Amino acid sequence: MGTPQARRGNTRQRIQDVALELFSEHGYDKTSLREIAEHLDVTKAALYYHFKTKEDIVISLFHDLGRPIDELIEWGGTQPRTLETKQEILRRYSESLRSAEPLFRFLQENQAAVRDLSIGETFKERVLTLFELLKEPESELSDQVRCITALFSMHAGTFAMRNVEGDPEEKRKAILEVATELVTAANPPSRRPARPDSAQTESP
Repeated sequence: MGTPQARRGNTRQRIQDVALELFSEHGYDKTSLREIAEHLDVTKAALYYHFKTKEDIVISLFHDLGRPIDELIEWGGTQPRTLETKQEILRRYSESLRSAEPLFRFLQENQAAVRDLSIGETFKERVLTLFELLKEPESELSDQVRCITALFSMHAGTFAMRNVEGDPEEKRKAILEVATELVTAANPPSRRPARPDSAQTESP
């Protein structure tokens, strides 16, 4: 099915996983609740007990699989704005994308439908918040482009590289390496904030 093994278990998760598989294969608009119920071998009434609409299923998936990203954003907001912090944000984001890959595949392959769902705006807000954590305030436009491109390269690269031969983990590392290079280039030493200990050393 392509979903993380840890998610397999209760009925609610089974519904989410099967629905996400069908949404990705056939498209969100072309998949009905009846089809989801048939693949699960349950009645529509049993399905309605957990979810009343397809959008309810997507929203629940977005909250469940997107929780690590929310936790990352919360963590990043409490850390010093150093290059090391930004590199760690990218590393953790890469891990979050891997665990939520089925959801991001759905977002990538159903962009038109997502725009009409409430999760579309929430996803956009998450990306923009991560962008703010990666870029420096008042940074040059070219450096802002590098930071947002780093994020988009992690999104698009995950799917584009599926058709490229190679070990999945090695491909993930290569995507992360490129994203890290972009953010590092956007934060050259001359424009990085001074460390507190550096400032103390330079004080008379």
